[in-house]
Parts: sequence; structure tokens; C-alpha cells
Amino acid sequence: MRVIVYVEGPSDKRGMETLLRPLIEGKQQQGVDIQFHEAPKGDKKVSVLTKVPVRAADIILHVPSSLVVALPDLYPRDKGFLHETVEELRAGILQNFRNELRRKSANYPDLEARFHVFCFKYDLEALLLAAHDALARLLGVPCLQPAWRVPVEDQNHECPPRVIVERLFLAHGRRYRNTVHAPRILGSVNYRDLAERCPQCFGPFVKFLTDL
Repeated sequence: MRVIVYVEGPSDKRGMETLLRPLIEGKQQQGVDIQFHEAPKGDKKVSVLTKVPVRAADIILHVPSSLVVALPDLYPRDKGFLHETVEELRAGILQNFRNELRRKSANYPDLEARFHVFCFKYDLEALLLAAHDALARLLGVPCLQPAWRVPVEDQNHECPPRVIVERLFLAHGRRYRNTVHAPRILGSVNYRDLAERCPQCFGPFVKFLTDL
């Protein structure tokens, strides 16, 4: 089985490949090939919401053993189509996929189950807040007193996790570089712990991969 997961950009791809390496390698031994891909060109979030469903339909129609997953950020709201909640984001992506699949195949009801939608709430940096001990070590401090909502997936569109992480770095005299720091932090923690600390969106995604 081949599982293709589309994320928005390089920090998401590297972060997931690093954090989930034990899970990916374990599934590979079971004959499940999990691959992370960046979104097609253009606005990365819009691409996951609008271009990935089209690409997913083509993959599913031509590669019988494939599953495709869309894994965008929930933030910012209303890009690609109107949405603010996880449910609205998921419904819009699935509708784009169904429209494309119905246009290309009369057997679309049998194929719909091979496309799945998850998201980061509100962005990948929620996982860095969940990994606060590793984040503190990278910043060179003994600990971080959470100045954010817990559970970490309870932030909002006005102050998403990435903004909080950027402010933490600045407060410690550093600049946050997502493609460098996110994989470094996530590579030092257990994905199962983060799944437990992020039960709304990241936890279900990990369970989906685990159950394959």
C-alpha cells in the first residue's frame, strides 16, 4: 500500500518525516509506504485545499493500492474557500475531491473512502508547544512557563501557535526558522506523546497511520 500525504510546505514535510520516522519505518516493514509531499506550486494552503483534491482523484483512479491524505493548516481562515473550523475545512476539501472524482469516474462512491483529510490546529507549531521541554532545551532555558492555551490545539486564528513560537524565540534573542527549528525539536520527542497532547487533530492523524 502507498500512502501519499500532502502538507503545505518544507517545514511540515521535514517535521513530519522526522517526528514520525519510527512509525514510517515500522509501517514500511509491514508493506505500507508512507510518503510526505509538499503542496503544488502557488499559495501553499490554497494548493492543499484546491489542487490536492484534483491530484488525489487522479492518483486514486490510476494507482489501485493508493491512499491520499490532505494535511493543511487550519490557519489562516477562509483561504481557498470560506472556513474557520476544522469541520468546515474538511467538508470543503472533501467536496472539491468528490466533484473531481465524479467528473472522472462513474464508480466514485467506491473510491471516495481512499481520500482522507486531517489538519494541524492551527498550524504545525502546535506540536512545538506540545513539545515544550524540547523547545526549552533548544532555547537554552531550564523550562518554559506556558503562556499559551492548554491543550495546545485550543489557540485561535488571532494568535496561532506559530506566532507564539516566534515570540518565544524573539524573547530569547533568536529568530525562529521553521525549516530548521521545527524538525530539530520534533526529532527529539516521541510522536505518541504529542498525539496524546494534541487529541483534537494530530492524535486522529497518528491513529489513522497507526491503524493502516
